[in-house]
Amino acid sequence: MKIGAIGYGLMGSAILKGLVRSGVVKAEDVLVSGRSDKTRRRIENDGFSAAGDNAEAAACDVLLIAVPPKMHAPVCRETAAVVTENHTLIWTIAAGISLAESEELLGNGTEIVRTMPNICATVGSSVTGVTFNENVTEPHKKLLLELIEGFGSAVEIREEMMDRIVPVTGSSPAMIFMLIDAMSNAAAMQGFNWDDSVRLSAETVKGCAEMVLQSGKHPAQLQNQVCTPGGLTLEMVKKLEEDGFRNAVMDGMLAVGK
Repeated sequence: MKIGAIGYGLMGSAILKGLVRSGVVKAEDVLVSGRSDKTRRRIENDGFSAAGDNAEAAACDVLLIAVPPKMHAPVCRETAAVVTENHTLIWTIAAGISLAESEELLGNGTEIVRTMPNICATVGSSVTGVTFNENVTEPHKKLLLELIEGFGSAVEIREEMMDRIVPVTGSSPAMIFMLIDAMSNAAAMQGFNWDDSVRLSAETVKGCAEMVLQSGKHPAQLQNQVCTPGGLTLEMVKKLEEDGFRNAVMDGMLAVGK
């Protein structure tokens, strides 16, 4: 299986590196089209082959279109004939571009997978929303899910939820980084050095996430397990609630969809 890619920015490169790192594909089976000589050198330095043009990448078995949304339509129009001729399976990551819009650009009958990965793909820990158009065969659905799990986890959702997933998985890492930063600052104020402050805070957030995923318990249940009646942790929770912590998180995420 050959994988072609158009675009080699932060997300595109993270996805392709993740696929190779996880052993899902081999670097020699990836062909990437970059716009500039600088990008093509970076592609080759990372162990991939640089395509001569977008059409060459589009002739592969699977084509990852990893360009900004404003470039999505021009790339689709440019490669439509090649995609149709080679029955290429299309994998998109452009936010806000529906399956119907992509199919109109690429041609009726094209197999298209729309995905929404997040920045954690850079460390192989993305959670990616996935939706398929009606043309995608069951074997190709299985293939794409296996590819996506090469750089994290895949969650299949209805297309109507794809734009709504942005604040939940796409934008929320910024909020989590803010949380870790605030925790680190508080730790430093207690006398920890900066390296220890950041590591202690980040590892705690990571451990809490693992508890939610592995225990199957609601986060509120786990919160109660930490809070001893009459204890200091309840005082912390009380202060956070008084300062609007919960509402600030919810309002911030909901603002993304407005």
